[in-house]
Amino acid sequence: MTTSSPSDYHVPVMLQETLDGLQIQPEGIYVDCTFGGGGHSKGILEKLSGKGRLLAFDQDSDARRNLPDDARFTFLPHNFRHIGRFLRLHNVSHVHGILADLGVSSHQFNQPDRGFSTRFEGDLDMRMDQRQALAAFDLVNTYSEQQLHKLFEQYGEVTNAKTLARTIVELRRSVSLKTIPNFKAALASVVKGNPNKYFAQVFQALRIEVNDELGALKEMLQQVPGLLLPGGRVVLITFHSLEDRLVKNFFKKGSFEEEDQSDPFGKSTVTPLLKTITKKPIIPGDKELKENPRARSAKLRVAERIPPAP
Repeated sequence: MTTSSPSDYHVPVMLQETLDGLQIQPEGIYVDCTFGGGGHSKGILEKLSGKGRLLAFDQDSDARRNLPDDARFTFLPHNFRHIGRFLRLHNVSHVHGILADLGVSSHQFNQPDRGFSTRFEGDLDMRMDQRQALAAFDLVNTYSEQQLHKLFEQYGEVTNAKTLARTIVELRRSVSLKTIPNFKAALASVVKGNPNKYFAQVFQALRIEVNDELGALKEMLQQVPGLLLPGGRVVLITFHSLEDRLVKNFFKKGSFEEEDQSDPFGKSTVTPLLKTITKKPIIPGDKELKENPRARSAKLRVAERIPPAP
């Protein structure tokens, strides 16, 4: 595997907007839930004084290459769904700000053996955490037709998800779908529209399921209000509508449901703990999109911890 410098590992998306959203206090404690290439962490560290502190999560072992040599920095090689537990283990009960950039890094897409990209000839893998056993091929090879139909429809918004699921179940009895080229070639007959877009949606669905991305996001978000100090900020950068909808609803209502949890008179029964700062999501500007086209689907939302009632 080729080595990568932080600069070509992953360009931090909407860096200035992220730093502005966090409203960094020089002596504060901050959490970067998705360290990756370390771009956002670097920006945060530059704004902290010697008394500030930054803790960063990343379950991908490749991220270790980019760790800064900084006494204020603590790296936690774990899924951010365990944020509260590992902060407590490092004697941190409350923080001034939390950031999560939910995009797959350019480095991960560009590594053929990781199986994230439709462009390469590696195995169907897609594991963010290489320590886990379940890979994308295991889903393709063992999930029932109904399970495959549901995940392609819900997580990939694949137009012919039912046909795709049925075809996979039929083909896997006689054809190996273990590698990306085999998988794509075997399913060529069911592709609808642009093949690149079609397989991008299929791969997104598999990746979300393999890594339980939406489950991890929900678990992390539910812990955020209890971890933030009053006035503390959380910044979330999402890259598809499923994530953005969860973040939007949680910031607004403290739940993930579209419907209001309300009493018969229309009054919400959930006490809000966060105040949405961004009424509409912030998106990358034209200059950033020219320099980093992969940022085109990014949406940034900010919320602030509401102080408890006196």
